[in-house]
Amino acid sequence: MSDNTVLYVDDEPMNLLLFKKLIGCRYPVETASSGNQALQILKEKPEIQLIFSDMKMPEMNGVEFISKAKEYYKEKSYYIVSGYEMNEDINQALKSGLISAYLKKPFNLDEIFKTIQNSIV
Repeated sequence: MSDNTVLYVDDEPMNLLLFKKLIGCRYPVETASSGNQALQILKEKPEIQLIFSDMKMPEMNGVEFISKAKEYYKEKSYYIVSGYEMNEDINQALKSGLISAYLKKPFNLDEIFKTIQNSIV
């Protein structure tokens, strides 16, 4: 069973709140403040298909989290969202197909909505 719920992972409480408020007007949003918490949510709610993750987080960065998540959930769509410029880790993740896209912060709503829409079609 698949739905349009979006999982957003970020260690900054304000970013989690913003994403939920801005994206939640159109799609159900789950949030996690760490990669480990996000892995737990995916385990409890395997129907979630779209995952957006911040890149720079303590414990594990976005690419590390997505690598772990993809071991168990290959068929989902993963995206990195970052306030930093593209780096080698993100570039490799794109080239290898680990992530579907890299989106820049601050959030560009049109870009996020278009990304979600293209993923659920």
